[in-house]
Amino acid sequence: MLKAKDIMTTECITLTPETDIATAAKVLLDKKINGAPVLDDGKVVGVLCQSDLVAQQKKITLPSFFTLLDGVIPLSSHDELDREMTKIAALKVGDAMTAAPTFVQPETSIEDVATLMANQKLYTLPVIENGKLVGVVGKEDVLKTLLKD
Repeated sequence: MLKAKDIMTTECITLTPETDIATAAKVLLDKKINGAPVLDDGKVVGVLCQSDLVAQQKKITLPSFFTLLDGVIPLSSHDELDREMTKIAALKVGDAMTAAPTFVQPETSIEDVATLMANQKLYTLPVIENGKLVGVVGKEDVLKTLLKD
């Protein structure tokens, strides 16, 4: 059975929280990758994906609310709006990235990797061993396994 260590890319392209958005977008496009782990002092603190950058171009979703007895009651939290505004206005990777990302270990089965990707719509998974980044599994890595059979 294939595991993450069998399909992962070990020469990882990484970013830092301080990398500016334009540089990050150029790296993702030039390297033809969907996303990259974000490292701070050698620790994975997030993942920046193309979808995070596309989100900067979207319209702001204003919170829904209703009124009851002259009071306004929001149907969504202000925290969600704050997070959305931070992403849209991001100038640095740290503001646009998905923080506390889902990751896998080298021994994680390809089936579990594929399940995570499909169920959580994640297409760049850092591979962590003993707290260190040892690789990245992208959706293309999983797709390539279909060609080997």
